Formats: sequence, C-alpha cells, structure tokens
Amino acid sequence: MTTPVAPDVAGPRAAYFVSDSTGVTAETLGNALLANFPGIRFLKHTIPFVVTDAEAHTVVASIDADADAGRAPLVFTTVKHAALRGILATSKATLIDLLAGHLTELETALGTTASEQLGQFHGLGDTDRYFARMRAVEYAIEHDDGQSSRALDQADVVIIAPSRCGKTPTTMYLALQHGLRVANYPLTDDDYPSEGLPRAVAKYGVRCFGLTTTPLRLSQVRHERRPSSQYSSLEQCTIELRRAEDLYRRNRVPFLNSSTKSVEEMSAVIMQTMKLRS
Repeated sequence: MTTPVAPDVAGPRAAYFVSDSTGVTAETLGNALLANFPGIRFLKHTIPFVVTDAEAHTVVASIDADADAGRAPLVFTTVKHAALRGILATSKATLIDLLAGHLTELETALGTTASEQLGQFHGLGDTDRYFARMRAVEYAIEHDDGQSSRALDQADVVIIAPSRCGKTPTTMYLALQHGLRVANYPLTDDDYPSEGLPRAVAKYGVRCFGLTTTPLRLSQVRHERRPSSQYSSLEQCTIELRRAEDLYRRNRVPFLNSSTKSVEEMSAVIMQTMKLRS
C-alpha cells in the first residue's frame, strides 16, 4: 500500500480572493472554507475592485501564471456581474463562486432578479447603522486601555484583562463590525488587593467580560514588546493570569481564553454571553 504524501510537500497552494468590491466578503468566506484544511499551506492573494473586462483578464493571466508554475490555484469570487464571472471561469483554476448559487436561490424565493450594481454590500447602505458604527469606534478609541471613565454607563460591554490579552483588537472589532460601544480596562498589580472589581469599573460589573490566555502565549506576546523584561517573564505572566482569573470567578465575571481564538470568535462569544445584538 502506498503511503499518502503530506498535502503541502509540493509547496503552498495559491488561493485568490477576487471581488468587484473590497474583497472582505470573499476573504472572510474563503478563509472560513480553507480553515477546514489545516494540513495544507496556502499562498493567498486578494484582488479587489475587479469591475472591467480588462481587469478580469489581467486577473486570469496572474492566476494562469501560478497554474503553469504548479498546481491549479483556488479562486474564491464574489463578483456579481455574469460577464466578469465568465471571464474568471476561463482561468486554469478551480473557481468557487461564493454568490451565484445563493443568489439563484434567493431570486427564486423572492420572485425577482438580483441587481448587478457593484459594491452594494460594503457601501454606506443604512446610513444610521453606518454612523452608529463610527460613533462606536470613537467611543472605543476614547475608552481604550482605561484612558477615560467618561460615559462608561453607556458601554455595552467593558472588557477587562491583563495587558496584551487581546482587549484592544476585540474592542475595535466589536465597534467597527457590530456598532457596539465597548470600553476596555487593563488589570494591573494595583487592582488586586481588593476582593472586588477595580474601582474604575466596579459600578459596571454586570457589563464586564474578562479575557485570559496561557502564560506561555502571554510571555511570547509581551517579549515582542519588551524583550527580556520582568513584564514579559513567564513567572510574571503566570501570576497576573492567575490573579485575573481569580478576580473573574470571585465577581462572577464571564471570561474566555484568547490563546486559540480569533478576534471574530472572541467577539461572537462575548456577544452571545452578554446577550448583545449588533
């Protein structure tokens, strides 16, 4: 019996995310699918704003060059215009159209044809929702890392955690993607003599959500910022995380370990736990 060869021995597989808009949807859906194949390495290319035949042909030429150099690339596309999709389909690639089948199903269900107008999903759309997200981002910036205690009563959630556990990226994602007002507060040595929550956030305990990680991961992240310091030492990280988790448990603050989760996953857990809606 022949022993199977590891999938990536021939090098990474080219994966293209091609869109007539920003490419965010193609990237998000495409990466979600590729994540199911952890044994394969991918060399990823995002090509946004493909809106003319000439641009589509240029993309095909790039894809075909990769195909001629090795295995057929994967192409994830959210291009809406049928003619452009037809051009992309001539490439020497496996084309995964992330919209076509679903649009057909929706057309049948709604009894009308889909618009081919470009960029609608990532346009302003609902202006009220857009400006709500922008206000949420401004709020997140003002309340990042405990910089301000003003209007904390307006926060949808207050993320608390030791330094470098992922507070800021999670805060910004919740604000920008979901329009939630999120503050975050760094736990320091000064916050632990008390059994309760730090004074700055004590009044808002029901809105608090904690983050933790593994001592080794925290030490590695901190080492990039302050190499060979007490701040980044494994011993210090272990102490801070143990204290933080004890604080969460004493005060019934829900928390999660960020070491193996993406920002998207952490945000989803926070929203579900705190019963928040965007």
